Amino acid sequence: MINRRHLMQYSLLGAATVPFGGLFGSASAAGSKIVISEALRLGMYGSLYVAADLGLFAKHGLDATISSAGGIALPIPVLLGGRGQIGVTSPGMSVNAVREGGKIKNIAKIVGGVSMWGMARPGSKIKTIDDLRGKTIATLKFPSSTIQVPTYAMKTIGKFDPKAAGVTFLELPPGAQAAAVKDGRADIATAFEWDISIGVEKFGLEPVLSFADAIGPLCFTTAMATEQVIASNPKDVQAFCNAIAEAQKIMHQDNSVFTKVSEKYFPKVDPKVIASATKNFFGSKTAIPKNPTMSVAEWDAAMQLELGGGSIKAVLPYSQMVDNSFAEKATKEFGQT
Repeated sequence: MINRRHLMQYSLLGAATVPFGGLFGSASAAGSKIVISEALRLGMYGSLYVAADLGLFAKHGLDATISSAGGIALPIPVLLGGRGQIGVTSPGMSVNAVREGGKIKNIAKIVGGVSMWGMARPGSKIKTIDDLRGKTIATLKFPSSTIQVPTYAMKTIGKFDPKAAGVTFLELPPGAQAAAVKDGRADIATAFEWDISIGVEKFGLEPVLSFADAIGPLCFTTAMATEQVIASNPKDVQAFCNAIAEAQKIMHQDNSVFTKVSEKYFPKVDPKVIASATKNFFGSKTAIPKNPTMSVAEWDAAMQLELGGGSIKAVLPYSQMVDNSFAEKATKEFGQT
């Protein structure tokens, strides 16, 4: 079991009102039953929701249920306990598991870049990573990526230590980041979508930093499975990757598919927010991948991000942690390069 003091326990607006674990199962009862344990219900996990909503899991032979675990470390015990076959979360969680004796491989890329932005009040002079010196940043609670990502960016891109540079992280409950910037308690908030577009629509803020563009491509979120599941059910693992590859291809061919599916999966989020977020997601070159394959460079970049952000104590190599064969085959047959 992962020995971690803190777990990120939050759901974004709209997800909290949706009962997890079955509402968004496959379109068909036929096929192998699998449980996909996602860390949280997040817009950037759109590949999962499109695959489910369009019946792609069923098409490729799976009766799939997407169940939210409730935190970035929580899919790991689900997999190790045999309560789920596929986990979707930060790759660093798989590294922590393997370092503590678990046997897990990363099999597909779900988010291909740091799908996070910084939002500030209009007229803010924050435009670059270096501009974060001396600022107060509204975030979620550690080990949230909203802390890890700016920490990594400041250390590697800005070449400065946040604490020494007078940076303060204001750790807040979900949904409170935009308000903290609006009322002046923070200079900038780091957040995912939908929170960025909510900040724009409801609080009059504006995105001023794109961490995806600053940091570049990496395996920000991956799908993973135990070695036992991979060895005993390779057809199911391949079917999952096939569905993801096809979903990613469809979304890039027609971004409105992402918008329409997201409106179903996040019924409490204003459609204007989802439309705005769609532009941000697909305006980034890396956020929603074109295919689920993972390169050595993308893995290494993810490891440096996780290490720099403090979510892992040591990196593990691509050769040990990644089985790219299923994603490669899926991309060749159903996806796009």
